[in-house]
Amino acid sequence: MAETDFRVVVLGGYGNFGTVIVRRLRTIPGIRVWVAGRDLAKAEALAAETGSQAVRLDMNQADLAERLRELGAQLLISTAGPFQNQDYRVARACIAAGAHYVDLADAREFVCGIGALDQAAQAAGVLVCGGASSVPALSAAVIDHLLPRFSRLDDIWHGISSSEKTPGVSTLAAVLNYCGKPFRQWRAGAWQTVYGWQDPSAHDFPAPLGRRWVINCDIPDLQLFPARYPGVQSVRFSAGVGLRVTQFGTWLLSWLVRAGLLRSAVPLAAWLRRGAVLLEPFGDGRSGMFVRLRGLDPGGRAQTLCWEIQALHNDGPHIPCMAAVALARKLAAGSLAARGAQPCVGLLSLDDYLAELDGLAISSAVRALPAS
Repeated sequence: MAETDFRVVVLGGYGNFGTVIVRRLRTIPGIRVWVAGRDLAKAEALAAETGSQAVRLDMNQADLAERLRELGAQLLISTAGPFQNQDYRVARACIAAGAHYVDLADAREFVCGIGALDQAAQAAGVLVCGGASSVPALSAAVIDHLLPRFSRLDDIWHGISSSEKTPGVSTLAAVLNYCGKPFRQWRAGAWQTVYGWQDPSAHDFPAPLGRRWVINCDIPDLQLFPARYPGVQSVRFSAGVGLRVTQFGTWLLSWLVRAGLLRSAVPLAAWLRRGAVLLEPFGDGRSGMFVRLRGLDPGGRAQTLCWEIQALHNDGPHIPCMAAVALARKLAAGSLAARGAQPCVGLLSLDDYLAELDGLAISSAVRALPAS
């Protein structure tokens, strides 16, 4: 490849999300990819399969910035979660190396606090972007796309219902981190306390998904959106899985934590993952995401619009990966001028995001729901 190719390091590149990102990046002309992680053998195996290069990198190594400079990295994409208890050492190493940084974090504190690096990122002339995933990147892109159809936006309720495909232990540990734990949610124009993986609600997707049950999850959107969309009275996010035995099993587990009978569900992550894998044959391979907006149309009439995306054949895990890919494409092309540190909102249009999903068994649409 030419030396002018845009150099992207994917940290955790042989993991579930990292593999999707590496494969997609390799289809983009002008991008050179390094599969990076602690296990060089795994990195080399994927690199050989995809025509990439492999490198052993550990997010905790003291010379990470120096190694990135040696590689000539222009962008690092971190899929090395969970991000709930991480600091910003990888992002700081990227700033020191003069490389852009993008991650797939959905940890509220991590994503909302990344602006602390803004001054350093601005000085280095790089973009440091947290939360390049389904939330808040895609959810914000959807709301921004639909916002002109409202004269007043009152309520945001969005959610994700995954297929039976079980994520890795680190991803599962991340979502179990707030199972049964209290967190703040913006409801009726005020901050209220809710509990993770409680308050079951149903969303009726169009066929073939149909009715899916979802429950409270703590994500950056809950903090970012009340400020991003002034005047909104409620911002709610819910998530779940298609298999109801798994869904309501997690709900029951949340009560054990809330009641103090279990300190945390995180230590159970590996055991719960094994059980979920055994149940996978009973799933249908379908997943979906919805964004429901309620308010007034330009004529002052009540309206509720619902954007939905559906994935078949277990293509759903591609969706959270494509914000990072879209950002890499724009940075490589020189069409993204943003610099500094910020959550991943306002950097991608809905069209930018959906274009990366082309060719997959994924479709999206907007429909009007009865005003409530």
